[in-house]
Amino acid sequence: MRAASKIWFVVSVALLAFLVGFAIRATRVPPNDFLKQAWMQARSTVEPPTFLKPRVHDRSGVRLKQPDAMQDGTTLLTSTWKGPEGWSPRIRLINRTGDVLHEWRVDETALFADSLAVGRKHYLHGSHLLPNGDVLFNVEHGGTARADACGDVKWRLPIGTHHSIDRAADGSFWISDITQSPRQTDRAVPGEAPGLKTAYLDRLTRISADGQVLRTINVLEVLYANDLARYISKSFIGGQVEDSAARLPGTDPTHLNDVEPLSPSMADAYPLFEAGDLLVSLRNVHLVFVLDPETETVKWHASDPFIMQHDPDFIGDGWIGVFDNNRDLTTRGTMQGGSRVWAIQPHTDSIEVLFPTPKSDAFYTEAGGKWQMLSNGNLLLTESHTGRIVEAAPDGRTVWEWTHPSHNESMVPAVQEGTRYDLSPNEINDWPCSSEDFVRTPTPE
Repeated sequence: MRAASKIWFVVSVALLAFLVGFAIRATRVPPNDFLKQAWMQARSTVEPPTFLKPRVHDRSGVRLKQPDAMQDGTTLLTSTWKGPEGWSPRIRLINRTGDVLHEWRVDETALFADSLAVGRKHYLHGSHLLPNGDVLFNVEHGGTARADACGDVKWRLPIGTHHSIDRAADGSFWISDITQSPRQTDRAVPGEAPGLKTAYLDRLTRISADGQVLRTINVLEVLYANDLARYISKSFIGGQVEDSAARLPGTDPTHLNDVEPLSPSMADAYPLFEAGDLLVSLRNVHLVFVLDPETETVKWHASDPFIMQHDPDFIGDGWIGVFDNNRDLTTRGTMQGGSRVWAIQPHTDSIEVLFPTPKSDAFYTEAGGKWQMLSNGNLLLTESHTGRIVEAAPDGRTVWEWTHPSHNESMVPAVQEGTRYDLSPNEINDWPCSSEDFVRTPTPE
């Protein structure tokens, strides 16, 4: 009887501790933030970091293949580096030879301890650098922050922002956003969103320069209202009606990965659209569309020929460029030929392949990835899962590349983004502070 009593006592204490912990997590009362950080740190000691990917390229640093063909400027990198205190997300500005001109370091767990969801991936994904050295960045699904050149955080917005930050003509920003927990879709979408029960709800979120939410647009509502929900069915049903229920999407039916406003300076070249219209990418339904944010009317959309695409951009003269991951069933894209960049002109239904060409090096990232059309016609491409940034000439040849140093010779940190900015070293030197500084994190209120 004594042994049974002891066992019952231990079980009761364990059950009580579990229930108390569950209640703290559910209500987010103290010491919720402490428990969350402890859990994340404990898990990281037994699981390999999700940002480490199998190494593909047997080199690191910069390769200058055609220096005279490069676009001038400095390159902003968002990735993860290992220092004396372990791995940390960082934003770095480098020159053409790979020298670090400035750096911001981010303690994402402390910065967004009140909003990071346990069990979801957290890393820097989406950034925007301002001429004065301020940088906006997303901690994936944790929030957006703005830090100055010295690393001091000016504001933080603890919502589910991720993937992309694009500036509008009025100085506000459009950011990819998502609810931080699954929601009952029948409470969020008119018509009860038939076919979907619960989901993380993607949102197009507009914020002011000082971090205030100005507008949110529910992506599922847009799809249902514009007769585009069929793309959810086309993407997730395997073709057999009796098996369709098992193949319907789980909690991530759309996977928003970019939202970009059309600037007034480019709008005249796009006869179907107006300044301020939004270019949107939904990866899981292989869909790109242009939306009037005032009426929430989709003016144009395309699904073919993309396979899990990222980062569509207005690139001028009526064209839209799309980074197409072209994901297939192989580890290096050998089935479909690797990742591509398409150019589409909606008002003429024209389509072209900008990259690769027969002169291009092999290039493939099954997920992630971004691109940028440079002013000299070159393309800056982020091969995210291989930790590589490539600048390619219009004929497809590589003129410059940067590759992340490997970890233990077999793994390499993913690079979320490489962006070229028209900044000279002298302009950067005029910013306060030096690259020794890092983001100092305020205590969440």
